[in-house]
Amino acid sequence: MSLVPSRQEIPSHFSTLALIAVILLAVIASEIPNQAEAQNSPKSAQSNTTYRLDSGDKVRVTVFGQPDLSGEFEIDGGGGLSLPLIKRVRAKGLTISGLEQAITNKLKPDYLKNPQVSVEVLNYRPFYILGQVQKPGSYPYVSGMTVVTAVAIAGGFTFRAKKDSFFITRAKGEEKTEVKGSAPVLPGDVIEVRQRLF
Repeated sequence: MSLVPSRQEIPSHFSTLALIAVILLAVIASEIPNQAEAQNSPKSAQSNTTYRLDSGDKVRVTVFGQPDLSGEFEIDGGGGLSLPLIKRVRAKGLTISGLEQAITNKLKPDYLKNPQVSVEVLNYRPFYILGQVQKPGSYPYVSGMTVVTAVAIAGGFTFRAKKDSFFITRAKGEEKTEVKGSAPVLPGDVIEVRQRLF
């Protein structure tokens, strides 16, 4: 006599529930790696939706179907871009989408009926580091950098450096913020490495 019930002895609603449970478990299992990937994916210091352009940033402007109006441009000391046909466009303080809209507004309707404009940052403005590092100065920004990597780029700490906290000034007129070495660095930041007391 077999202890395993035959197929006829298993209620049909039980087998349906078991099948649904297996499908749900498979769906949940497939979602777990995706959530882990999303949590572990590095967040760039730059987001095209929040990053504010400023002097020293280099951008590529593409006006679709108009190669003569497209090209690579650097935001000058006054915060503007000099573009073909429409001349100067104010870029300082704008997001990428804000600059796209500003260029679009200048092109239509006098020059193009329905301009399609795309802007991409090619090079971010440099960051600055001063105080107790081997080579204080300005350096090219590297996406995803932290205060510690900025110190490494500047040749490392001096023997008098305070290594547990630092000051960052994000923009002109802003107050210094005290941060740890793992704090993200943004283009244009001024990092100050202080001298320890003893």
